[in-house]
Amino acid sequence: MSALAVKEALRELLDLYAECIDTERYDDWLALFTEDAVYQVIPRENLDQGLPAALIYCSSKNVLRDRITSLLNANEYNPHYDRHLISGVRITGGQDGAWELSANYAVFQTNLEGQSRLFSVGRYADKVVKQDGKLLFREKRVVVDTYSVPSMLATPL
Repeated sequence: MSALAVKEALRELLDLYAECIDTERYDDWLALFTEDAVYQVIPRENLDQGLPAALIYCSSKNVLRDRITSLLNANEYNPHYDRHLISGVRITGGQDGAWELSANYAVFQTNLEGQSRLFSVGRYADKVVKQDGKLLFREKRVVVDTYSVPSMLATPL
């Protein structure tokens, strides 16, 4: 696979990731992760200082499943629609069917009254592997630029 083809495939994976969240297709979103995947939302300040505290830390796909089950069946949060914008996709490393990539993101939320606001800005630092012919996230690290979350962090970033 050429470097350009790899970048295009990884970009497609990121676009699908965002589309699944934005259209509330959470089962499809879960299918984008390996069984041993780690999903983490960590403030940039903590990452820069080497502090391990994260806003969200899911140590496996099973924990992600539990989080989605809770989102759909137990949590009470502000009903809204998400819209992800992703830019600056960079492959920062790769070998033996595994790649590291980074990208910038912005998530806007629109409430049921039609008011939109910027919800979160930051970057993704991901590890992606190829399993059974599919690209999957082995690690999804969401580095938020600020601790400040305007409301409950219910849906994935």
